[in-house]
Amino acid sequence: MFDLRYHVASLAAVFLALIIGILVGVGISGPVDNQKTKFLEAQVAKYQRQLDQTASQSSVNAREEQAALAYINETYPVLARNRLRGKQIAVVFVGPVKEGIRSSVNRLFLDSGAQQLRLRALNVPIEGRQLDASLRGQPAAAGLRGRKNVEELGRALGQELALGGDTPLWDTLGEALANDRQGPNKPPADGVVVVRTADPQRGATSRFLLGLYSGLGDAAAPAVGVEQTDAAAPATKAFAQAGLSSVDDVDTVVGRLATVLLLAGASTGQYGVKDSATNGALPPWPTRSAAGG
Repeated sequence: MFDLRYHVASLAAVFLALIIGILVGVGISGPVDNQKTKFLEAQVAKYQRQLDQTASQSSVNAREEQAALAYINETYPVLARNRLRGKQIAVVFVGPVKEGIRSSVNRLFLDSGAQQLRLRALNVPIEGRQLDASLRGQPAAAGLRGRKNVEELGRALGQELALGGDTPLWDTLGEALANDRQGPNKPPADGVVVVRTADPQRGATSRFLLGLYSGLGDAAAPAVGVEQTDAAAPATKAFAQAGLSSVDDVDTVVGRLATVLLLAGASTGQYGVKDSATNGALPPWPTRSAAGG
């Protein structure tokens, strides 16, 4: 099992190499222009590739780990700055809003220039009969009522939440589904962050959430499921099953950077420090056009 210490040690090889090159060649203590930022990104990508080729390295000493952590903290503001400038991001909590992880999400928005477009905190488990009763007579609910169609209902709601525009299902079910609603339904989202604070669900609610995650993932905007490193009931497996990217350490600098990169258009996958992070700690760097300049 790869724990946080292992991944920090692995990242050390990347960031220590960058310390020499960047501090001498660029001087990050001074103003950082676009060309220097591009250079920094290129160097990170280069050393990430080298790290992949030497993944069998077994250990890095404590001083290197400390230096790597210090360097990540020093360079994160440069790498995240304005990467999501002007982007409007929807936030979905499955369960109650918890301030610890909400603070981490708000922090990455602030660091990257993104803004929260809307927030929905879903009540789980869902009340199927109540939802069916609310949808009775709603043309947009054709084929979506009843226990057997609960996954498709979740998918349709996920697409409405990401795409905006006409949202008849959310207009009808908003009060029944969400105990915390902030922001309008109509504007389209440039990205979606999903957080599950509730325990794993079963039965109809589990199928509903699978559909919801899939609907978010099917939209054009990037969708990322996130959690903290100490999450009592990890949700990354459920996110991956539905086709969502995931980050399992959003409470860390590396996790926030991974989330920013995914929302900026980096390659989808499962990232972080746990066994669920099958694609490593950080995604590959998106192109400047995908990142919005």
